[in-house]
Amino acid sequence: MRLPDSAHTSRPWRIHELTPDFRVEDVWRLSASGERGDFPRIVQLIVSRDPGQSSSRAVRALFALRWKIGALLGWDAEGAGRRSLQARLPADLRAQPGPVFAGLPFSSLYMTEDEFAAEIANRTMHGVLHLGWALEEEGRYGAQMAVLVKPNGLLGRAYMTAIRPFRHLIVYPAMLRTLERQWRQRLSAPR
Repeated sequence: MRLPDSAHTSRPWRIHELTPDFRVEDVWRLSASGERGDFPRIVQLIVSRDPGQSSSRAVRALFALRWKIGALLGWDAEGAGRRSLQARLPADLRAQPGPVFAGLPFSSLYMTEDEFAAEIANRTMHGVLHLGWALEEEGRYGAQMAVLVKPNGLLGRAYMTAIRPFRHLIVYPAMLRTLERQWRQRLSAPR
């Protein structure tokens, strides 16, 4: 379920210290809830996803097209993005790197007991994926995903505008359905 930006900006997440020059692009409530200690499980589910292996043909096609266009236009070439946010990390977060992504070119920034952040940078934009584990009711936590971006000039603004309907109508709904199914399977599996 899509949430207002304030669902992210009103929380005392550590990511705010690092991204004052980024804008909130999307905030979503993920269909995953659990106990306080379940957060690493949801993070692992997300970083292990490879959209090129999605059960949705549309998602697979969109990502294949994006990688092809990016390769042709040099959007993803080594050194094509902005400087990493690693330099902005305080020592306590730098000491807590998160897991490695299986199928996306994100780099983990940090992981705490209730936050995970990763970044991606290319010629179009510098983006941050933020996952939060927020107390929703007595003893139950819910997962929230925010996407923060800093577009690279006119190209970046045009790119983010162009991909918005695909993210909202195809990519995120398919991702959320798969995540919900996998989360239910993991919760029923022995720990």
